[in-house]
Amino acid sequence: MPLKNLPPEKLKWAILVILTLIWGSSFFLIKKSLETYTPYQVGALRVLLAGLLLSPLAVLNTRKFPKKRIGWVILAALSGNFIPMFLFPIAETQLDSSIAGIINSMMPIFVILIGALFWKMKTTRRQAVGILISFAGACMLMLTTYQSGDTPLWPIVILLIATVLYAVSSTTVGARLRDIPAKILSGFVFFYVLSLPSLIALVFSGFFADFHGTAQQWVGLGYVSLLSVFGTGLAMLLNYRLLNISSPLFASTVTLLMPIVAVLWGVLDGEKLSVLQYLGGAVILAGLVFMRRAPGTQKTGSQST
Repeated sequence: MPLKNLPPEKLKWAILVILTLIWGSSFFLIKKSLETYTPYQVGALRVLLAGLLLSPLAVLNTRKFPKKRIGWVILAALSGNFIPMFLFPIAETQLDSSIAGIINSMMPIFVILIGALFWKMKTTRRQAVGILISFAGACMLMLTTYQSGDTPLWPIVILLIATVLYAVSSTTVGARLRDIPAKILSGFVFFYVLSLPSLIALVFSGFFADFHGTAQQWVGLGYVSLLSVFGTGLAMLLNYRLLNISSPLFASTVTLLMPIVAVLWGVLDGEKLSVLQYLGGAVILAGLVFMRRAPGTQKTGSQST
């Protein structure tokens, strides 16, 4: 059955699974892209190619976009679809892709915090306990990675900043842009808002001066193209659709499952995690699962996700 024919309740879970597979693989694609290009080139190419891919949606639906909300669109675009696209490749020059996937799983925590601070989202006691559990796991992961001597602390801090920005974007879309159809919002964001900044960033990154059409560069461009088409263009189209039919908190739970895919790709590519790093990741996931699991006795008053 095509996705568009599914009822909303089944559709949101179907999209969640698809996004898990796509975004969980993105960390590996970033890693492979970095074997050829700099972090700035990977980020700029990723956004620019997505803008070109979604340009027909933007052009065909230009008149349908509510121009009065352009400020919220720019905020969501920069925080969710531009700045993190550079921060993740920068961090992955020092971190394994599997670790990046685990740290990214903290996004629901920041969704709850930002939602409560700026959008008056209510937080239950169970969610607060889940936050504390996951934060303890994140601290464990950061400490074990830092103490191992193999990795500086700053890449983890950068990934946490990127995850916060993702949460800012998700809650902004959920609170101010939820009623805009996904195809209109995604096309407008990537083509009209982000294409020019990404092109400027690509020029200053030295991509055009460094590209000579070697076999390695074409292979690297293939990885970036996969990352852009699936991990950015298609994924954000699905993510905006998910935010149309669910809440920012539900949409963010894709990050609970992404580390599984990211770690599998990492292990297949020869990455190794320490026992304490596995434990830290497990604690993060345990806190998030605890936070998302509805108490059996709860009947009314729960937040819709």
